Amino acid sequence: MKTVTIYTDGACSGNPGPGGWGAILEYRGSERELHGGEANTTNNRMELTGVITALEALTEPCIVELYSDSKYVMDGLSKGWAASWRANGWRKKDKKPALNPDLWERLLQLTEKHTVHCHWVKGHAENEKNERCDRMAVAESQKFR
Repeated sequence: MKTVTIYTDGACSGNPGPGGWGAILEYRGSERELHGGEANTTNNRMELTGVITALEALTEPCIVELYSDSKYVMDGLSKGWAASWRANGWRKKDKKPALNPDLWERLLQLTEKHTVHCHWVKGHAENEKNERCDRMAVAESQKFR
């Protein structure tokens, strides 16, 4: 399988409010940028949408090295939280509803197609690719002001 590196970030002005996401896909020295946004959303929905859209752009099953500053997304995947929420009818351990089940379902389906390795990066800490994704996400969110 091909190995693809993906960086993603999401942003929201207000929570909820106008939001955006950005992603960079790297394969063998080539890069592809993806970005988008919504008029009324949350930061976590934008973080999830960035990862989902990047994975959906892959045309075949890949090994994915995924980098994000979102603990919500990274822990949800790597610690198995989202899979547990789905197994429990989209309920968390405390029996409260899990947020964003529509997006988590899409993301879990994609992780069944691809082999995803999660790497958390500190946001706004001079990680060049994470910073580029952040700039894309903020620019997208500003289109809805």
